[in-house]
Amino acid sequence: MVELIPTGLALLAAGLMLAGLVAMTVGNLRAAGFSFLSASLVIYLRETRYRQPAAK
Repeated sequence: MVELIPTGLALLAAGLMLAGLVAMTVGNLRAAGFSFLSASLVIYLRETRYRQPAAK
């Protein structure tokens, strides 16, 4: 079964990356940088807080 919180955070990170690419394309570098920074933080929090324990 799909876990909703980690999946939602992954979709949010992908959306922030897309928003950063669009902002960079139109020349809004401040918004692009903020989007990429936010995506990095979302990925970090997803990997540290919602990681599955290793199966033995």
